[in-house]
Amino acid sequence: MSVAFLFPGQGSQVPGMLHTLPDHPAIGRTLDEVSEGLGENVLELDSTEALRSTVSVQLALLASGVGVARALIAEGVEPEAVAGMSVGAFAAAVAAGALDLDDGVRLVKQRAEGMVKLYPKGYGLAAIVGLTEKQVSTLVEAAYTEQNPVYVGNINAPRQIVIAGSDEGMDKVLEAARKSGARKAVRLNVSEPSHCPLLEPVADALRESLQAIHLQKVYVGNVTGRALRSAEAISEDLASNIAHGVRWYDATTVLEELGCRLFLEMPPGHVLSELAREAFPDVRTLAIGETSFKHALLLASQFGLRFQAGGSRGSDRRSCITLEAGCVDSEDE
Repeated sequence: MSVAFLFPGQGSQVPGMLHTLPDHPAIGRTLDEVSEGLGENVLELDSTEALRSTVSVQLALLASGVGVARALIAEGVEPEAVAGMSVGAFAAAVAAGALDLDDGVRLVKQRAEGMVKLYPKGYGLAAIVGLTEKQVSTLVEAAYTEQNPVYVGNINAPRQIVIAGSDEGMDKVLEAARKSGARKAVRLNVSEPSHCPLLEPVADALRESLQAIHLQKVYVGNVTGRALRSAEAISEDLASNIAHGVRWYDATTVLEELGCRLFLEMPPGHVLSELAREAFPDVRTLAIGETSFKHALLLASQFGLRFQAGGSRGSDRRSCITLEAGCVDSEDE
C-alpha cells in the first residue's frame, strides 16, 4: 500500500492558515523561501483582509501545501503520487520535484494576477450537486450567450459538476438546476472564471514563462489524465489547465489504481478528502488541517507505508497528477 498527497485549491483558504501550520523546520524553511521569492513576508498574506485578494490566496495555498508536504517527506512519509486541484496543481508539481519552488512562486503570482486583470468582477465559479454531467451540459448550452458566457468546468464527482462564467449566465444555470432536481446549486468562493476558455490568454502567458523552466519528472496530466513523458508536454499541461475543465474524479481513480490506499490532504483543505471518502470506500483519507501532524505520521505508519529512515528526498519515483478545479463541500454548503 502507498500514500498520495492531495493539494487543495482556491476556496479552501481560511484566515490564519499559515500561522497555524505545524511547527516543523521544513515548513519554516519553505515559508522563508516563498518570502524571499516574493520580496515580502508570506505570513502577511493570510489575514482576512489579505485573503480578499486572489493573488494572496493562491500564494498562501502554495506555501501551505509545499511546506506540509516537505515536512511529511522529511519525516519519512514518501508519496507514491501527488494530485493538485486548481492552484494546488503547482504545489503538487513542486512536491513531486517537477518544479522548483522559486519557479512555482513566480508562476502562481503571474497566474493569479492574470486572472484578476482579465476578469476583475462579474465572473466566477459555481457547483451543482445531484445532476449528471450530461444534465448540466444541457442546461449550460441553453443558458449560454456571447454576452453572458457560461461553461461546464470540472467533474469533481459523477454528480458534482462545476460551472464557470459570467454571474448572469451562472445564475440562469443554477436556477434551472434547482428546478431539475439538483440537491445543491451554489456559488463558490472564487471570483474568476477558472477552467474555461475565457482564461486562455492566461494560459498563453504561462506557456511562454514555462518554456524557460527545466521540468524534471514525469506525471499524469490534468487535461488528458495520462502520463506525460516530456518537458514540453508537462509545460503545456501546467499552462493550459487554467483554461480547461478537468475531471477530478477520474484523477483520484488513477491514484486508487496506482495502489494508493491513504490520501493525505494538505492544509487547509478538507473537501478533497470528503470527495475521496465518498468515491473510494477502501481508501483511508485524512485532512491534515483538521487533525494533527503527528496523527498523520501515526496513521501512515499503521498503514505500513514506505518510510525512509531519517527522511528522504525520494522524489524520483513520485507521480504527479496536477488538476485544476473547484469544489463544494457536500456537507456544509
